[in-house]
Amino acid sequence: MNSAAIYPPLHAPAANPFANLPGYEGIGGGGFLPPPIPLQPVAPPQPGPTPEQWNIPALSEDVAREAFKDYVESQCCYRSGPANEGVINNMESYNTYRLRLETFTESRSTEMAEKPYEGETADFYTQPAPTPWEVQVKTPELFTKHAEEIRVPYTSNIKECNACYSKGTVACKDCEGKGYKQCKNCNGSGKKEEENCIGCNGTGKNRCSKCSGEGKKKCEICKGKKKLLTFIKLKVEWTNNVDNHVVEQNSGIKAEELHTVKGKELHKMTQNMVYPLYGFPNPAIVEASDRLIKEHQSKYAQTSRILQQRQTVELIPLTKVSYKWKNSIHFFYVYGNENKVSVDDYPETCCCVIL
Repeated sequence: MNSAAIYPPLHAPAANPFANLPGYEGIGGGGFLPPPIPLQPVAPPQPGPTPEQWNIPALSEDVAREAFKDYVESQCCYRSGPANEGVINNMESYNTYRLRLETFTESRSTEMAEKPYEGETADFYTQPAPTPWEVQVKTPELFTKHAEEIRVPYTSNIKECNACYSKGTVACKDCEGKGYKQCKNCNGSGKKEEENCIGCNGTGKNRCSKCSGEGKKKCEICKGKKKLLTFIKLKVEWTNNVDNHVVEQNSGIKAEELHTVKGKELHKMTQNMVYPLYGFPNPAIVEASDRLIKEHQSKYAQTSRILQQRQTVELIPLTKVSYKWKNSIHFFYVYGNENKVSVDDYPETCCCVIL
C-alpha cells in the first residue's frame, strides 16, 4: 500500500490559522511592521542650549614636539634626529567639527513558529490576541543593540508532529532503519581471505553507531514529544542607527584618521526628536544636522518606532606643524584629545629587519 495515500507529506505547509486575526493578516510576509500612529501628538523638538565656548586652546610647541618624539620612538624604521633636532617654524590650528546623529529605534516583525510541546496551555481564541505593537515589552538601555523573541499571548495551539507521524521517532537515515550497516572490511560477505571477518565476526554486518542499532532516532522536530506547540512569534529589535559627518576644513590630513580619536564635546542633546542645529557657527554642521535629521526620519519612521535621538558635536583638536630639517620643510599633524600624530614624509628612515 502506498503510505503517501495515508499520511500527509513530511513538513506539509500548514494553513495560516491567523489570517483573520487583526494585526496578523500578512504574517510571514517578511519585513518590519509599521508602528501605529500615536494617539497623542508628539511634542515638537526643542532647541538645545548654545555653548559659550566653541574653541579649544592652541597646542603648545612643547606638547607638539613631545607627541612627535613619542610617535617616532614607536616606529622601528624612524631615526630620532628630525623629531629631536628639527626646528618647528609654524603651527596652524584647525577647528575640525564632527557631528554624530544617533536614532534609537524599535522594530517589530511576526512569523508563525512551532516548538516541541512541553505541556503549555493552548490559549488560541480563549480571548483576542494583542496586535504586534500592543504586546508589552521592556525597553533595554537606550542607544544599545538588543533583540527579543516573544510568544504572542492567545495564539498558542497544539498539533500532531507530521515529521514522525506522532511517534516521536524517525527511521535512521544512516542505516535506512535496519539498525545495521554492511561491514566495510569484508563488503558484507562475512569472509576475509577465506576466514571469518574479524570486523563483523563473520556476520557481514555492523551495528549502526548513529542509532545504536535501534534503526530509529529521536525526531529532531518534536524532540520525541510527538506533538508541537504552534504560535505567533514576535521579534523585537532595538537598533542604534548612527551617522557621522566630519568637517575637515582642508587641513591636509586624511579624514578617516579623525574617526579614531575623541574631541571636545560642544553640544549634546537627547530627545524623542532632536532639533537641527540652526545658529551653529559652522554652516557645514548646520546643513549636515538638518540633512541627517530629515534622512533618519524618512528612513526609519516608516518601519520602526523612533524612541530617542541623540545629537552630538565635537571639536577635534587638529594642528598642522611645519618643521625644518637639513634645509627642507616637512609636516606632521597632531590631532584628537589623545594627541595622536600623523606623518606622511618622515625624512630619516632606515631599512630594518624584524626577526
